[in-house]
Order: sequence, then structure tokens, then C-alpha cells
Amino acid sequence: MPAFLLLTLLLLVTPPLAASEPQAILKAAEDLARKLATGQPGEVQVVAGPIDSSQLPACSALETSPPATPRNLGRIHVGVRCLAPVEWSILVPVQISVIADYVVTRKALLAGRSIQSDDLAFNRGDLAALPPGTLLRPEQALGKTLRNSIGAGHPLRANQLRSPLMVRQGQAVRVIARGKGFEAKAEGKALNNAAAGEVVRVRMSSGKTLGGVVQEDGSILLSN
Repeated sequence: MPAFLLLTLLLLVTPPLAASEPQAILKAAEDLARKLATGQPGEVQVVAGPIDSSQLPACSALETSPPATPRNLGRIHVGVRCLAPVEWSILVPVQISVIADYVVTRKALLAGRSIQSDDLAFNRGDLAALPPGTLLRPEQALGKTLRNSIGAGHPLRANQLRSPLMVRQGQAVRVIARGKGFEAKAEGKALNNAAAGEVVRVRMSSGKTLGGVVQEDGSILLSN
């Protein structure tokens, strides 16, 4: 083969790129996960991987993207994309753990019980492994009543509790209607029990039935 032709072929052949370093990919995913977990009430632990980057070319510029669904606790998948010299992308599994104290029942409690401080205790563990709505502070439960019975040592969740009733069925209530530049008040009769923040149906003196939200003072603010 002529020397000039051999030189031309050598110039045209591009050496294969080395495989991308997995450490850089994992670090990029972990960095984003830590940002997503900012503000969590405890010690945040982030572990990314495993991944197989053996078929991915080396990369000089990585870009990360958060999960498609907003989630900052437990197992997520972070998108890592190479911008240069060769574009590629990979989903990296990441486990976000938050180690913190949470509220549990000190003893078995029956439905309808009003929660007192001696009913509660603390456990410490990974919030990602607990049911959604698990309480972190006892004051979130004190004075509220249990919707259902619960055994000893169980995490206490917000949806298991009911605030004290502010309005009872048949009670006369003050009804408030607010709008731009005005406020009107009238009297009505509650048609169901409700706590502050819950919806109650009210029969007005005209016979019309309206719906509103119970306020902290027991009045009813009509829904728009």
C-alpha cells in the first residue's frame, strides 16, 4: 500500500472513546438528590446506583434532571445526560433516606379517644419507610380524637386524627358571606357535625341549604 494512502487512512480513523467513569455519573445524581431533599426534618442520606456505564462514552459535561413526578423522599430516578463530546442519557436510581424522630403510640388506643401527652412516644428511623402523613411532633396530635383504634408502637398519622368538633348537628351557627368590598352575616342551623377546617351544610331561615367551612371561632364561611 502506498505510504500516502496509509497516512490518509490513519487520519480518518478515530480512536474509540473510553467508557464514562461511573463515579462522576453517580455524584451528579447524588448532588441533585440532596438539593431535592433540602428542608427535610432530619439527617439526609443519599445513595445512588448501581449503574452500568461500560457502554457510555466518556463525557466532559454532565447535566441532571429531576424525576418526572415530584418526589424528594425514598427511591427516585434522576436523569443524567451527557452534553459533550457525545450525547447520551441514563436514569440513575437514587435512595433518599431521612433519619428523624417521629410520633408513635405508647399504648393501644381506642377510636374516639382524645389524645394526651402520655399516649405518645418517639421512635427514630427513616421517614421514607413510614406511611405518608406520619406526625413528627406530639403537639400535632394533642387534643384531637382518634378516628379508628390503633395498637401500641404504631406510627401516628394525620389522617387517623380528627380535630375537636366546633359545630354539631342541629346547632345554631353564624354564617358569613364575603366578597369584594362586602361582608354579610346571617343565622342558620348546622346539618352535620364538623371540626375547624371541615365542610358543614347549613339550612338558612329561608329554607335554602348552603355549604361552608368551619372557622376557628365556630362561624361558617360560605364556600365560593
